[in-house]
Amino acid sequence: MHPATAKWYDRRDCVFIEFCVADSKNVEVKFEKSKFGFSCLGGTDSVKHSNEVDLFEAIDQNESKHKRTDRSVLCCLRKVEAGKKWPRLTKEKAKLNWLSVDFNNWRDWEDDSDEELDNFDRFSEMMNTMGGEDGMPDLDGVEEEDSADSDDEKMPDLE
Repeated sequence: MHPATAKWYDRRDCVFIEFCVADSKNVEVKFEKSKFGFSCLGGTDSVKHSNEVDLFEAIDQNESKHKRTDRSVLCCLRKVEAGKKWPRLTKEKAKLNWLSVDFNNWRDWEDDSDEELDNFDRFSEMMNTMGGEDGMPDLDGVEEEDSADSDDEKMPDLE
């Protein structure tokens, strides 16, 4: 058995952990008040992965969820004390070689207002509902304008 590589980040109400296991099968996620367990078979070789974490703070195991995709398993751990920042995922300060911070999703949320979070959620939803190939809007029929700026001048030829 091998631990699955994972990234985590903190939000006001939840802590998110993404286990980076492609083509996972037999996914088992166990939410306990102060512990979290994950196991699965992953990849074309069906390697057995297993992770267990003693959590920094308590979670609501009934409100915590997970979602499996072809590339990873994302787990949302609902905090018992919403609004309390977690400086680390684990109770102990020990470094786990399979766990890292997801800096792409990390942000300092203490200064965020709920309105800004609602705007971000609405923006994300709008982006997901846009049509066209690969999530891009259909640009057929849009004419390209001559976009010369007033300060653009013809550059002299090089000698």
